[in-house]
Amino acid sequence: MRRFIVVVDTQADFMHADGALAVDGAEALIAPMQEWLVALDPAEVAGMLFTFDTHLAETFPGSAEAEQFPIHCVRGTPGWQNVLDANTVAPAIPTYRIEKGVFDMWAEPDLMIEAIGSGQTTPRDAFFAELKARGIGQVTVIGVAADYCVRWAIDGLVARGFSVEVPPDLTRGIARQVGEVVAGEFAGAPVRLATNG
Repeated sequence: MRRFIVVVDTQADFMHADGALAVDGAEALIAPMQEWLVALDPAEVAGMLFTFDTHLAETFPGSAEAEQFPIHCVRGTPGWQNVLDANTVAPAIPTYRIEKGVFDMWAEPDLMIEAIGSGQTTPRDAFFAELKARGIGQVTVIGVAADYCVRWAIDGLVARGFSVEVPPDLTRGIARQVGEVVAGEFAGAPVRLATNG
């Protein structure tokens, strides 16, 4: 069965140790994540979505995130950039990107998913509905942070009828790691920890 992949917020401000909101241990994941992406088999993967946490310097101070975290991932800055190279993914695997302004990639209405390369856009909800209509029911999620944006990505996928697998070696959390998140918040849900691959 073919699956879809969601790569959550693998941006410099989170992944590099000197980033504005560095996730402990995330820098050590960059090389394994890149190797994993390169090795993916187009026969098994229907597509891949990179999420980008995206803020503006003018509006961040008034946001809910500003109550918990320093400013980070300001659009267009080096810290906002993806540390993974989407161009190394097999050309037969379609790649996409989405920019989100809050933890939960599902919370904001009218977000668009952009095809990397062509720039063609599709409304987020229509995009995932079309995946389901094509019989793609499984999603693999990797990235940061396990107890924030990864957790919300999983929650929204489950709510939309997908089963989710998460390779623990390709995620990192801030206060909790993904094993604890899955056990505590997705008991009984179609969510499982998976080996890399």
